[in-house]
Amino acid sequence: MKTDEIRSNFLSFFEKKGHTIVKSASIVPKSDPTLLFVNAGMVPFKNVFLGLENLNFKRATSCQKCLRVSGKHNDLESVGRTTRHHTFFEMLGNFSFGDYFKKEAISYAWEFVTDVLKLPKEKLYVSVHQKDDEAFDIWENHIKIPESKIWRLGDEDNFWQMGDTGPCGYSSEIYIDRGEKYSFDERYLEIWNLVFMQFNKDESGNISLLAKPSIDTGMGLERVASILQNKDSNFEIDIIMPTINFVEELSHKRYGQDEDISIAMRVIADHARACTFAISEGVLPSNEGRGYVIRRILRRAVRFGYKIDIKEEFLYKTVDVVVDIMKNAYPELSLNKDFIKSLIKSEEKRFLDTLENATSLFEDYIKNVSSQNISGEFIFKAYDTFGFPLDILQEMAHERKMSLDMDKFYKLLEKQKEDSKKHFKGSKAIDAVYLNLSDKATSDFVGYVKTSEQAKVLYLLKDGNIVNELKEGEEGEIILDKTPFYPEKGGQIGDTGVIENPKALFVVNDTKSPTDNLILHIGKLIRGTLKVNDEVIAFIDKERREDIKRHHTATHLLHAGLRNMFGNSVRQAGSYVGDEFLRFDFTFYRALTKDEIEALEAVINQEIMKNEEVFIEELPYQEAIKTGAMAIFEEKYKDMVRVISSGDFSKELCGGTHVSRTGDIGYFKILSESSTGAGIRRIIAKAGKPAVRHAFEESELLKAISQTLSVNSQDMLDKLQNILEDLKEKDQEINKLKSKIAKLEIDSKLQKDVVKDINIYYGILEEATLETLRDIADSIRQKPKSIVFLASKSPKTSILLAKSKDLPYNMPSLIKEIAKPIKGSGGGREDLAQGGAQDLSAFMSSIKVLKESL
Repeated sequence: MKTDEIRSNFLSFFEKKGHTIVKSASIVPKSDPTLLFVNAGMVPFKNVFLGLENLNFKRATSCQKCLRVSGKHNDLESVGRTTRHHTFFEMLGNFSFGDYFKKEAISYAWEFVTDVLKLPKEKLYVSVHQKDDEAFDIWENHIKIPESKIWRLGDEDNFWQMGDTGPCGYSSEIYIDRGEKYSFDERYLEIWNLVFMQFNKDESGNISLLAKPSIDTGMGLERVASILQNKDSNFEIDIIMPTINFVEELSHKRYGQDEDISIAMRVIADHARACTFAISEGVLPSNEGRGYVIRRILRRAVRFGYKIDIKEEFLYKTVDVVVDIMKNAYPELSLNKDFIKSLIKSEEKRFLDTLENATSLFEDYIKNVSSQNISGEFIFKAYDTFGFPLDILQEMAHERKMSLDMDKFYKLLEKQKEDSKKHFKGSKAIDAVYLNLSDKATSDFVGYVKTSEQAKVLYLLKDGNIVNELKEGEEGEIILDKTPFYPEKGGQIGDTGVIENPKALFVVNDTKSPTDNLILHIGKLIRGTLKVNDEVIAFIDKERREDIKRHHTATHLLHAGLRNMFGNSVRQAGSYVGDEFLRFDFTFYRALTKDEIEALEAVINQEIMKNEEVFIEELPYQEAIKTGAMAIFEEKYKDMVRVISSGDFSKELCGGTHVSRTGDIGYFKILSESSTGAGIRRIIAKAGKPAVRHAFEESELLKAISQTLSVNSQDMLDKLQNILEDLKEKDQEINKLKSKIAKLEIDSKLQKDVVKDINIYYGILEEATLETLRDIADSIRQKPKSIVFLASKSPKTSILLAKSKDLPYNMPSLIKEIAKPIKGSGGGREDLAQGGAQDLSAFMSSIKVLKESL
């Protein structure tokens, strides 16, 4: 039975039993901050089981996407080394929310396994908790399982709990006997776990009965498929094996050829699926949180590819295979495929250079040590100097059965942190001041409805210290009991303005919030004296605030416009909201075309002209999410949140300040669209008065250019293109002349030495591009047993190293060593490497290193 058929049969079976089919949730948990990823089928229903959320049905069934990198038997390093564990997998499940209980759950499971999957009853076994006589009785007397086939197990195997406190209960598992040729764990394979949530555990560990017992079940789709398809391993089933076959083609090796090759291919196939699904849902490789996990998974796959001699970007190619296999069940993958491939390829490219250096460093180290313990000094050097990822180092050590002195490593890392703090002596003390004040004072923000407010000075700070007064000319920070000043947060810049009374005038240049309940007014006292407990009036710069509000609401419209055009894989990845412009970073796999930018701009201006009310309401977080409001990925929200709605076009959670109607924005203009990194695009735009001013300045500039070129605006582009063509031709002529001069110069500059029958040609040219250096080197290395090392002073300091085809040396590795005396570096392919240098005065020292390296 094919995997798609198993999935479909499961859902339709339980639908006939009165269950509502629930589409798989995202692998990014929407309501559980304790989890990085959805790691079980019940996670999307967790709040229902806890009684925090109600559904309009009491029975559900789903096939849930899961991603698991930790837990019992499932550390990332184990994936691929076993035949059953995965990072990404699908979990079939049926759930009862206070409706049916043990008898129905057991009956449904048995019926599905024996009547639908047609698994032979004589090969099936079950387990129950040793105290669960009720479940034992149902299996024995209702299902008619012989007592000898019912195993009574303890808490470790058959007691489940959601957390340290809360719902918990006994469980019952179904196993299949795969035959005597397998070891015990592989022979009696668990295929389905039925959890009977009937208790509640309090903080003291006391257990009481739940008023409404519930059911949570989980059946691993891949594991069941391996049984029905008669495969020894989950990795050999119809939705994973094609990826392994593809890796076989790439590596020119065969699965099963030996265990190391099989492990590598299982790792790659599993991790390709995990990366494809995670990135499709907006989890981008990064150095923290969910992104760090995906980066680890991606890099682990690349390293195992490297181990089977795939030493170029390859993982991105597996995305086509994964999407083709999974697109019927998850059609959204096809929409995001190009983005996923682009992002994975760029990650691979960056990591491969690190991996090559790290592998060489590790191999050189273990050749020269007799101990099976890798020193903390080496770990620190590899990590700090060469960027060697710790998880990769740990796995490489594990493969060699070596241990790592991590205690020493962490001591060295801590010492480095302490040393770096010496350069920033004041920061720790200032932070302590804010933390101390946070326990004593609270600044109430009234700026959503007011632009000025009477207030009292609670605290004054100067140079990071609490003071009783500020004098004329002194810079400092003011904390008020209430304020209309919005502090910088959520991408929106802080307000400016003045704080004054008859005796003092303080100009606020910026507003920040070091803790949740403190607002700092940062600026300079330009008149009088200001003391603690003084009564003041705080005025924000209203005109500037209005400009900020226009840009902030425009940012929401921009976000919604992008998602409407390109789908939900577009997610905010950062923003800046100021008075002069906005900057919006978002996930997307390619540059926007000119037509797309124009269309996006038009859509936003259309929404502005509709002049919809910008409706603001405060709701509990969970309720706000239910209304469809968009939460920004990984941003922290309080229990009560503000929901900003612009008609039916945009709805987001946001604590910033906004216009009352979209028409208040006036005009929106996109200035630029660019890349900030792999899979992240950036739009810079203006709204309101700054946008109008920009349009006017552009118009004036075009007039000036038109006058300078002595053509009308319609012919201006043609005129400029003609000028550029002329300049291009002249540049080509100049470069040809420079190349000829360089080739003539080489006869007098080039030197030759012979080392170990190898001809070494070297020299420094006054002016030559890298292209010219390559041409010269190509002509010289036609000679047998030849190595060429050239440098050029202009147009920039460049170096190039090349060899004839009959020599075995690796040029990228060699250039890194010989470039050290001239403070240079480089890279390239095996026969030719190029780069730059800072100090060509030490060129002969590099030649000496070159000779010694042969």
